[in-house]
Amino acid sequence: MTRSGIAAAAAEEDLPRLIALEGCSNLRDLGGYRAADGRRVRFGRVFRSASLARLSEADLDALRVLGIRTVCDLRGVRESAAAPSRLPPRDPPEVHPLPIEPTVGASLADLLARGRATGEDVLGLLRRAYEAYATEHLHRYRALFALLLEAPRLPLLFHCSAGKDRTGFGAALLLLALGVPRETAIEDYLATRRFWKRELALPPGADASAAAALLGVHRPLIERALDMAFGPYDSEEAFFAEALGLDADRLARLRDALLE
Repeated sequence: MTRSGIAAAAAEEDLPRLIALEGCSNLRDLGGYRAADGRRVRFGRVFRSASLARLSEADLDALRVLGIRTVCDLRGVRESAAAPSRLPPRDPPEVHPLPIEPTVGASLADLLARGRATGEDVLGLLRRAYEAYATEHLHRYRALFALLLEAPRLPLLFHCSAGKDRTGFGAALLLLALGVPRETAIEDYLATRRFWKRELALPPGADASAAAALLGVHRPLIERALDMAFGPYDSEEAFFAEALGLDADRLARLRDALLE
């Protein structure tokens, strides 16, 4: 392998690139991944994260340095109201709510509070949530892609509460649209295991297997969700065009904007 090839391989091993903050443990730059055409996703253009509600003053400074112009909030309406994002007060980014309501949240909370939930129970509810991302909530991701196509809105950050489920599915869709291999997109999803500090309060006495399932990321869930999303279409190109509004021209524009 050439020296440049070794350097490139080393760079890929360092992905995804974490932005270390005090009040948000899962903020990452989606840059650096190699697409099928040989280009790489640009750094500093798109970020994914958990909730921004607990950012410290130092975090606000770091966010300002990143130059974020747009924040897309995938949390439900009540989630966002209960924990509003904390953003730089000077020239703050424009916030676009794209709410994906946690429709299984009440069921999860009820099971956990009663101490009756098992890991399998939680996985079953999460499976339903992921199926919903891939079907009834695709219009939210379509809106996200529309914003990504507007150059003045970049750099853009999108997030949910933990930055793992709704955000993880959205990040996988984006990487696939950019031509990044599916396995790489799934590895980016799984990286939450390394970065997220599980800042989520669970009821006392919650079953250990239920807690592990709720706080984890699960390859079968993201794989099934992607299969369900793409399944009704004849090709990836048809899915991007019909489900996400990315016809050939718009997809090429997205790739030119976010690849180098």
